[in-house]
Amino acid sequence: MLVSIWFALLLGVMGALTGYLAGIVISGIRATAAEKSAEDIIKSAHREADVIRKDAEVQARDSVIRAREDFEQRSNQKRQDLMLLEERMSQRETNLERKFAMLEKKEEAIDVRLAAIETTKLELVEQRRELEALKQERRDLLQRIAAMSQDQAKEALMKDLEEDLRHDSATLIRRVQEDTIDIAEREARKIITNAIERYAADQVGEITTTAVPLPTDEMKGRIIGREGRNIRALEAATGVNILIDDTPELVLVSGFDPIRREVARRALTALISDGRIHPSRIEEVVAKAQSEIDESIVKAGEDAVYELRIHGLPPEITRTVGRLKFRYSYGQNVLEHSMEMGHLMGMMASELSLDPDIARRIGLLHDVGKALDHHIEGGHALIGADLLKKHGELPVVVNAVASHHNDVEPESAYAVLTKAADAITAARPGARSETTHLYLKRLEKLEEIANGFRGVKKSYAVQAGREVRVIVEPHQITDDDAVQLAHNISRQIEHDLEYPGQIKVTVVRETRCVEYAK
Repeated sequence: MLVSIWFALLLGVMGALTGYLAGIVISGIRATAAEKSAEDIIKSAHREADVIRKDAEVQARDSVIRAREDFEQRSNQKRQDLMLLEERMSQRETNLERKFAMLEKKEEAIDVRLAAIETTKLELVEQRRELEALKQERRDLLQRIAAMSQDQAKEALMKDLEEDLRHDSATLIRRVQEDTIDIAEREARKIITNAIERYAADQVGEITTTAVPLPTDEMKGRIIGREGRNIRALEAATGVNILIDDTPELVLVSGFDPIRREVARRALTALISDGRIHPSRIEEVVAKAQSEIDESIVKAGEDAVYELRIHGLPPEITRTVGRLKFRYSYGQNVLEHSMEMGHLMGMMASELSLDPDIARRIGLLHDVGKALDHHIEGGHALIGADLLKKHGELPVVVNAVASHHNDVEPESAYAVLTKAADAITAARPGARSETTHLYLKRLEKLEEIANGFRGVKKSYAVQAGREVRVIVEPHQITDDDAVQLAHNISRQIEHDLEYPGQIKVTVVRETRCVEYAK
């Protein structure tokens, strides 16, 4: 029993010991596994720590780089700002230095001026003292010589002062008048120039003979007719002279009346074309040519009136205006001249705030008397004015027509404008036909007249003979003498020369002082 107990106890102890040993073994195994697991965890932690550390290093390095770049960028920007600020400061310093230098110069100039002013002031004070002394001496002298009292001497001085003031005022008035004339001439020249630029018309030239071409020289005999009856009938019907000379295949129609000359030309041309030339046929053809001319006259007048936009003109006046188509003055067609006058006057009237319709009416009608002056005694200006007055024309138009050649006094601005426009259209280059010989002779005569006066150094005819410029000796001719010289030369030109329009005489008196700095 005891053995069983001991055996049981032994088994129990062995079991316990086995269990303990097994626990120890198991614990050891577990401890080993735990250690290994811990080591693995530690290694893993080390690896993760290395990764984290490396990531942190990378991030830190990136942050440092970014911070450095930001710092460098801000530093560069600040450096540029500082450089700009330095440049501005440098420019300001330069400007301030320049201003200081200018101020110093101005101060020096002001000091010089103040010194000059002070000197001048002292001189003026001294001159005033001298003047007072001279006045006192003069008063004393006047009192001694003329036994004048102080009041009498004062009166004499006042008279002298009055003379000086009168001279100064006359000089001032003359200067103002000259300035006014210059301004008026510039404005007038501007208006005239604008009008001429805006209007340009072709002019034709014609003389007192008209050439009619013939197909053959045998036609001359047929025109003359048996015992000259054909040519006599033609001359009697037309009122012109038929000139048949040795010129081959050409007949000349001569006459001062341009309308009759045109009728003869048309009739002769028709007879030559028809071939039947005898007195009865001549009368028939001349009558037909006269009818055609009459129609042409009426049409020319109506066309001129329509072109210038003139209303209410009587038919008789319109017909008379149309007759100007066959009238010439110095080779200038009078109708074309009158239409040009109308255009120019209308333009200039607009610039002068006048009625352009009235101005154009005057321009067209100003030479209407030339269509009748070979039938009525007197100048064409008065003849035209009387004709217009009879037909109830406006008084301002009648006066402008009558006064454009100074036959009567002008009564309105339109009358003065008429004379100006008439001179423009007559004087412009190409308006009137003149031979080169006559033109050169006139220029030579202009210079010869001007050179014939005392004190004239040289003279020049300029602007196509429309002006003569006279240069005088300044030590022989004074300013007052120059005015009188211009007047005398213009009067002499009017007496000795015949010319269209007007000629301007300009006297130039000049004093030149020349010195050389060595």
